[in-house]
Amino acid sequence: MKRSTVLILIIITIALNVFMTQKCDFNREKVPGQLLNRKENSENFDNAELRREINEKLNLSRQNSITSAVEKIEPAVVSINVIKTEVVRRTTDPFSNPFFGFFDIPYKRNVQSIGSGVIFTEDGYIITNSHVVKGATKIVVILADSRQFGAKLIGIDDLHDVAIIKINKGKNLPVAKLGSSEHLIIGEWAIAVGNPYAFLIKDSKPSVSVGVISATDRNFAENQNGKIYKKMIQTDAAINPGNSGGPLVNILGEVIGINTFIFSESGGSVGIGFSIPINRVVKIAKELIKYGKIRQVWLGFKVQDLSPMIAGYLNLNSLDGVIVNYLANRGPAQKSGLKRGDVITHINGLAVKNADEAEIAVSDISVGEKINVTVKRGSKSKTIEIIADEY
Repeated sequence: MKRSTVLILIIITIALNVFMTQKCDFNREKVPGQLLNRKENSENFDNAELRREINEKLNLSRQNSITSAVEKIEPAVVSINVIKTEVVRRTTDPFSNPFFGFFDIPYKRNVQSIGSGVIFTEDGYIITNSHVVKGATKIVVILADSRQFGAKLIGIDDLHDVAIIKINKGKNLPVAKLGSSEHLIIGEWAIAVGNPYAFLIKDSKPSVSVGVISATDRNFAENQNGKIYKKMIQTDAAINPGNSGGPLVNILGEVIGINTFIFSESGGSVGIGFSIPINRVVKIAKELIKYGKIRQVWLGFKVQDLSPMIAGYLNLNSLDGVIVNYLANRGPAQKSGLKRGDVITHINGLAVKNADEAEIAVSDISVGEKINVTVKRGSKSKTIEIIADEY
């Protein structure tokens, strides 16, 4: 009996050991799987974090000085939609209208045109080109945020192709920051912005093209429309007809010019575009807002190029300069002491070699401003200050 009891106890002990061993093995098998799942979850989390960081860096790399400049100027660039009334002459055919014969019969028709502009004051004044709004009977302005406003024409400087219009009853209007067109660097970034098609394609966002400042102080003879383009900014940023009146901005998003025209045989942009310097535009804008027109400047003198005969007679060593050949009686120049026969060599510090350069030197002068004219009179040289008067 005693031996049987011991045997039973041994059997029970062995059975317990086997059971515990199997349980431990089971747990041992289960633990690595849990660790593996945790490791996989951790790796998935790390990969998601890595992807997020990479996407953030990529998004940051897409943002640069150009995109920043566009963000600054974009809200203030507007689409200008104009209805113009044109008078057209139509010749009648005597065979279709035998009672009247050949006659030119004038009739009016409405023509729609589009262009761009830029808001430069909080109360809604907009700069554009005169050829965009000249002859307009109705003007509608569309902002980048899709708001639409009627606008009225404030004034036109047709000679320099600048116009000012004003939004009617606009509130919370975006305003462009005006920079300076002085001391532009050849090769620096230039961004041409326009918004010509907002009305046509129902998309109020402006279009953007990027290039560089190709040249400055480009001068052109008076064109067939009577416009004079002096000291223009040349850029290879694409300027298209619909972008006329839109801003040319620098890398800081500041307006440095107003897009105006291109050189192209096909009519499309070929990398030769021109903008009116913003410094000149601002002077014109102030005149138009205050007076509704450009007051004509009167200096009271005229000049002509030096010829070899004149230079020899005056004992001049060079043909550079212009000679005063006319003085208005009691005009600003005469009152200031300028005399007929004086040879002008500099105007406001700029060397003057011929009559064209003399005209360019005074092209940005406004009524009431002073010009300093350096002249040769005999063997002496002197500077005379002339105050521009209104003609």
